[in-house]
Amino acid sequence: MRVALVNPRWDFAGSIYFGCREPHLPLELGCAKVLLEAAGHAAEIIDAHLFNLGPARMAAAVTGCRPDMIVMTTAPSYLFWRCAPPELRVPQEALAALGGAPGLKVAVGPHGSTTPRATLAKLPVDIVVMGECEEVLVDIANGRDSVAGTAVRGEGGPRIFGGPRLSRFTDLAPLAWGDDWIHRHRHHHHRFDAPPDGPGAEVEASRGCPYRCTFCAKETHRDVYRRRALAPLLAEIDRLIAQGVEYLYFIDEIFLPNRPLLAALADRRVRFGVQTRIDLWKPDMIRLLGEAGCVSVEAGIESLSPEGRDMLDKDCRLTTEQLGELLVLAKRHIRFVQANLIEMPHDDQGAVDTWRETLRGSGVRANDPVPLFPYPGSPDYRRLWGDPDDRAWERAVDYYIARFARLSDVQSDRPLPLRELEHPAA
Repeated sequence: MRVALVNPRWDFAGSIYFGCREPHLPLELGCAKVLLEAAGHAAEIIDAHLFNLGPARMAAAVTGCRPDMIVMTTAPSYLFWRCAPPELRVPQEALAALGGAPGLKVAVGPHGSTTPRATLAKLPVDIVVMGECEEVLVDIANGRDSVAGTAVRGEGGPRIFGGPRLSRFTDLAPLAWGDDWIHRHRHHHHRFDAPPDGPGAEVEASRGCPYRCTFCAKETHRDVYRRRALAPLLAEIDRLIAQGVEYLYFIDEIFLPNRPLLAALADRRVRFGVQTRIDLWKPDMIRLLGEAGCVSVEAGIESLSPEGRDMLDKDCRLTTEQLGELLVLAKRHIRFVQANLIEMPHDDQGAVDTWRETLRGSGVRANDPVPLFPYPGSPDYRRLWGDPDDRAWERAVDYYIARFARLSDVQSDRPLPLRELEHPAA
């Protein structure tokens, strides 16, 4: 089977989307390509975001592949599956541009993972994948019926087969990106210590997270923690370095201490960034993290009060003072260290301002606390309304807009309700 794997050109106007707007490597499609080709299928990725292809040029590139199956992602890269744009406007427009193009059409992403029926209603596709998509796409391409982890359009309504799927991931073969892809990838995600001197890239060393923080939307995708085998990961990294990549960003939900990986990175001429929890790092491992080439750490602190951290189910055993000490220690070894804060009712604003100023004096950046968006698929959503239904995304966006007058500093425009962003459901 010939498979076209499509990342549309993203536009975030009017969205509550918190993430980076720059193109990132579509790792979910790269993983799917590796597994599809290993199973004997032909697969090609059309990344309209990286190559700046409008809907018409994207459609021409897709149809030029003569695909038997067209796969459309509903979020800009695995990096942002857990904080995706709630609206499906961009995939809707991309699929509309494809018109009556022949072939099975499949949607993958966090929307279908959490609300498969609603996603089928909004997108003109035949199948929606629930959960991690790589192995599911292979099963579909192999012609299997009733594939677990799918919602299928039928005359009597959607048919749901099982629940969200998890891929094995641990033995994933090295991903390979063309030189033209890498040369266009000038963005260094979450790097602020120096301007880019060469291309950047994203890689994945682990998947999932062993913690259950209430704000994290990972219950229906990328949930169980798995660590990738070191040999294929290093082979992938070495290829990227040979292509001129000078900075890597690990998209792992949580980059946990991993001495063999850090020792291997220390022997390679590459810088990298991670997101993690600083309370999980001992001083000697923080030092090794810096020696390995880490120049950017995004550390989730979230709340400065024990009550706030307990409310978020952080399972953090350190005090706020101890967290601050580790952040300052990290800054001695790593060029950029950021502490992420969430707006919490338990946290006194004066105490927050003082803590931020104290850290700033040591070179650590602590963001202004941002309001929390209750993503469908997170415990916070379920705490407010129960399990997500077909109106879950609309409900969360309406709540967010009505509740918060001050939003994240990456949101330049006032967000719009989904009914104003999306095309009417089919």
